[in-house]
Amino acid sequence: MRIVLASTSKYRKSLLSKLQLDFICHKPNVEEHSEPNESAQDMALRLAKAKAQDVAKHYPDALIIGSDQTASVDNAILGKPGNAINAKRQLQQCSGKDVIFHTGLCVINVATGQQESITEPYTVSFRQLTDLQIDNYIAREAPFDCAGSFKCEGLGITLFRQLHGRDPNTLIGLPLIALCDILDNFNISVLSAPNN
Repeated sequence: MRIVLASTSKYRKSLLSKLQLDFICHKPNVEEHSEPNESAQDMALRLAKAKAQDVAKHYPDALIIGSDQTASVDNAILGKPGNAINAKRQLQQCSGKDVIFHTGLCVINVATGQQESITEPYTVSFRQLTDLQIDNYIAREAPFDCAGSFKCEGLGITLFRQLHGRDPNTLIGLPLIALCDILDNFNISVLSAPNN
C-alpha cells in the first residue's frame, strides 16, 4: 500500500524515514490557526486530522499520515516564532517553566475509510535562562520554524532541565511509537514490511 506523509516538514520526513518504509510527501492545504477557546491539545488533533483528510482527497488507495504539533505554557499556545524577536519572547516565557507539547497524529486508510487519531503529550522542563543565553542560542541555531523556539535534536537540549514523555520523537513532531501502534491496528507491521 502506498504511504503518504501529509507534510513537507524536513523534521517529520526524517522521523518517518527511521521506520524504513517507502513513502512520499504531499503538502496539505490547511491553514494553521487556533479556534476560539481551543486548547493546544484540541488544536493539534484537529489540524492533524485536517491535514490527513486534505491529502487523502488526492490518493484513493493510499495510507495517509497526518501530524501537527502545538505547545503551551501557562495555558497559552506557542506557535512557530518566525523571527528572532518572537523566538526570544517565547524562550523568556518558557524560562524556568514546564512546556507541554501536544502532537496530533491521524492515519487514514483511504480505500477502506478506516481512520485512527491520537494526541501524544510530551513535557519539557526549561532551565532558568538568562537573556544572554537565549540570545546566544537563537544566534547559533535560528529555531524560527519550530514551535517553542528550539530544536531539541540540536543545541536546544542545553535549554532543558528535564524531558518527560513516552517517545522523544514526539517532541520533534511525529510520535513514532504511537504511529507503530496505529499501523499494527491497520494490520501493517513495520518489521514485516519489505525493506526499501
